[in-house]
Amino acid sequence: MKICIVVDDYLPNSRKVAGKMMHELAVEFLSRGHDVTVVTPDSDLKQKFKITSLDGVTVCRFKSGKIKNVSKLKRAINETLLSYQAWHACKLYFNENPHDFIVYYSPTIFWGILVSRLKKIWGVSSYLILRDFYPQMFIDEGLIHKNSPIAYYFRFFEWLSYRAADTISIESPKNLEWFTKNKVVKKPVVLLYNWAAHEPGFSELGHYRESLGLQDKVVYFYGGNIGPQQDMMNIIRLARAMQFEVKAHFVLVGEGFALPLLRNALEKENLNNLTLLPPVSQGEFKKMLSEFDVGLFSLNRDHTTHNIPGKLLGYMVQEKPILGSINPNNDLESIIGQSGAGFISINGDDEGFLNNALKLLRDSKLRKTMGSDSKQLLKNVFSVQQAADKIRDMYTPYFS
Repeated sequence: MKICIVVDDYLPNSRKVAGKMMHELAVEFLSRGHDVTVVTPDSDLKQKFKITSLDGVTVCRFKSGKIKNVSKLKRAINETLLSYQAWHACKLYFNENPHDFIVYYSPTIFWGILVSRLKKIWGVSSYLILRDFYPQMFIDEGLIHKNSPIAYYFRFFEWLSYRAADTISIESPKNLEWFTKNKVVKKPVVLLYNWAAHEPGFSELGHYRESLGLQDKVVYFYGGNIGPQQDMMNIIRLARAMQFEVKAHFVLVGEGFALPLLRNALEKENLNNLTLLPPVSQGEFKKMLSEFDVGLFSLNRDHTTHNIPGKLLGYMVQEKPILGSINPNNDLESIIGQSGAGFISINGDDEGFLNNALKLLRDSKLRKTMGSDSKQLLKNVFSVQQAADKIRDMYTPYFS
């Protein structure tokens, strides 16, 4: 069978978890005997359209405007144009290379027009891997009003994206509950957790510790987007509370809209136990994480939806205990807590967050045990094989 995957970010140059996840899914399908094509934008492309290959996966890249790390207005415009640009750049290829099944990833919410057109010319069904809910996340963060023209604009394209899907998959049980309550869609809506391949990366012995002067430290590592969704001030408060713990150090790696706010806070607080670094490739991310001790994450308390950050997959792959602060009622409280993979507190409970961090700081055996449980959680719940199986199970006739 020929599978077409549509995603707005892809390897080898991607620094986003979505690019890595979708490549691992493509490779898994490839290992099962399917042909896989990925359609993805590339703002650095010199021509309108280019076909390459990565690990046996055919990659169709089309020229687009920048959609990562640009102003919100520019991003909205360039994402709105994605379906149009993909169709006009790749139209001949699409017409000459029909596929049997379409899998597309959101965010972005702007693939609906392209997917509907491909379904029509190929006569096939589609599967939407829906992660964050937009514009709901913008509304929760106070960036737009729920009744504003901008909100209605995004909701229209959100509706187009859902309409194009024959099946919609949601990343957590609580999000599945929220979606079925708040969105009216007459099609299957199923649970599909994020996933990762069980392939850890290893750094040269002590390379990053030595270069950063952290040889004798217990390092809490955060890698990923630095935006309103993460509430990075939550981590700043934790670092401030631990600044007299001489063995503790925080390393934050990433970029995003909240980066200037984070830098200003670091300068104001004058924290010497926190290092902020620019984003790195997926390969370097693995190597860096392999040297450090605890995987750290934070979620905005005001979110009404309950996403599972993709960065957790990297922590699990590298057998790291997880230290997290979440919005109330998020599934991660039970998923992480019951598995023994780490400690979770509610954003706003600064004392709880601190106490959990101190437990991991002072007990190396606990870090090792929770790290092992973290890897086991990946195998049990978040493996790429399980993700491929669940997609296959929804579309058995196309995988015969």
